[in-house]
Amino acid sequence: MPLTPAPRDPREALVHPAHADRLRADLELGLDRLIGRLAGVRAATPGTTSAGARALARRIAGTDLDRPGVDLATALDELDELWLRDAVWFHEPGYAAHLNCPVVAPAVLAELMVALVNPSIDTVDQSMGATFVEQRLIAWTAGRLGFDADHADGVFTPGGTTSNLHGLHLARDEARERTGAPLERMRVIASVDAHMSVDRAARLLGLPADAVLAVPVDHRRRMDPGALARCLDAVRATGLVPMAVVATAGTTDHGAIDPLPRIAAIAAEHRAWLHVDAAYGGGLLLSTTHRHRLEGIEHADSVTVDFHKTFFQPVACSALVVRTAASLRHVAWHADYLNPADAGGADELPGDQVAKSLQTTRRFDPLKLWLSLRVLGADTLGAYVDRIVDLAAASYRRLADEPHLELRTEPELTTLLLRYTAPGLDDAALDDLVPRIRAALAAEGRAVVAATRVEGRRWLKLTLLNPLAEIEDVVAIGRAIVTAGHALAPSAAEVEVA
Repeated sequence: MPLTPAPRDPREALVHPAHADRLRADLELGLDRLIGRLAGVRAATPGTTSAGARALARRIAGTDLDRPGVDLATALDELDELWLRDAVWFHEPGYAAHLNCPVVAPAVLAELMVALVNPSIDTVDQSMGATFVEQRLIAWTAGRLGFDADHADGVFTPGGTTSNLHGLHLARDEARERTGAPLERMRVIASVDAHMSVDRAARLLGLPADAVLAVPVDHRRRMDPGALARCLDAVRATGLVPMAVVATAGTTDHGAIDPLPRIAAIAAEHRAWLHVDAAYGGGLLLSTTHRHRLEGIEHADSVTVDFHKTFFQPVACSALVVRTAASLRHVAWHADYLNPADAGGADELPGDQVAKSLQTTRRFDPLKLWLSLRVLGADTLGAYVDRIVDLAAASYRRLADEPHLELRTEPELTTLLLRYTAPGLDDAALDDLVPRIRAALAAEGRAVVAATRVEGRRWLKLTLLNPLAEIEDVVAIGRAIVTAGHALAPSAAEVEVA
């Protein structure tokens, strides 16, 4: 018969020096359960079906959150069933779907420290050391970008979508201040493969529905500079204002890096703000062998970098870095109860971050990157980046020789587009197989892959962000795709099984 847990003083649930022993016991219990689950992981997922997902949703929806609390051990048992048992583990080589990376251990420890202390890095009086750590990391990132660290600035954000919104907010207000043009005349120019957050940002910033102009890409899915120049000429010829040009350093589907030097020169000629979305490709800043692929990024006015992608940090950890600190004035705001412009009559402390951010309360997310750099060093993280870029290139060459696989563009970063193919199947039939193959792999737990459309055709997508993965792991995913394709292909088709 299970023992009834001893009643717990509700005050002990609050972090406090007097409750340190209880806190340690709770953390050890939770850590033991978590490490135990991690140690037993053998696949990226135990298998996912739509029926299983619906059953789990019903069970969670039926959980009574108003009844008296259960003891921690019981709550952890429940959590294991509701979440961890079906969790997707990004450290497993079979995970190759989205831009989710394995994380480094120092960053995990930093997460725990941040949660326990619970600082907010909006004003210096709330978190002095944390504020200066963030500022130092922004200066470090600016230096890696090739900016003058004495004149650059920036702020951490929850992710690339927010960073892109922030950068385009600055671009809008710079254009409005310089030209006096109304919002309905503002235009943003990006490639057809730019991230969806560019369109979302334009809507949130009050721009018209047709404000984002999509520029064609070349055979490597990079923005076509000639088409960009023609687009900008047309914008000016019709009396519109080119508010911003958005270049991408690592598109979501292809990992393509737009030709930044040529784009920067064209944007400067038209006096358009240049924002570079390097959420994906920003990790190349640490690379010793592939850094040259970001040449030209130093000419950007603002840059998005997601540390929770190719810097191997836990979510969320992104930054918006600007070449000229003064441009952040467009989001500055002062409140007497928070950051009065005159310091409230007291000696002013240096460096409140709230006036640079779209947020007020913000987690001390920079600590993750700080501790990772201090313990592991930038070269170690850069070696991880080199590893996954090289893995993608080698995997492309190997998979290109696999029968019944069609590959698309050679990778520039770590993304591969491929699909099952067989004699007798037309494009419509192959398109129909893509989501079914993806679902079959997920249901078996063999691999987790993504899917997308390019020029009207469906493709499976592998995003390789695991430095521990080997080329044979990727080849195994490709062969699993072929096996599933054979099983699911229309029986009328004559499919030769290798």
